[in-house]
Amino acid sequence: MKKINENAELDKSKIHIIVEIIEYMVNAVVSRTIIKKTTGNVTVTSLDAGEELDEKSSAFDTYIQIIDGVAEITINDKKYKLKLGEGIIIPANSKHQFNANVQFKMISTVIKSGYEE
Repeated sequence: MKKINENAELDKSKIHIIVEIIEYMVNAVVSRTIIKKTTGNVTVTSLDAGEELDEKSSAFDTYIQIIDGVAEITINDKKYKLKLGEGIIIPANSKHQFNANVQFKMISTVIKSGYEE
């Protein structure tokens, strides 16, 4: 599996067609940063069919929205299938993993503030 990561933020005050800002690459996972701040970030990622993102956990809630294809997400050993336009919140400190039985694109949004309340 090849991982490609573009960390530069997208241009501000410019219209973007979200599904077109990232392409699929054969046998690869591609990520592109939309916004990256100390308080959180928004990233778009494409996974080619057969690819996966290894299991991990985050100290923060993460909102996942599917913008193309169908994703299989496992959260704390429970599997979910998300289709175009669907989203799910991955709770903070939960084990989660992504599998691409078919290729898909997603937006992930992490908010790192508000946990101190």
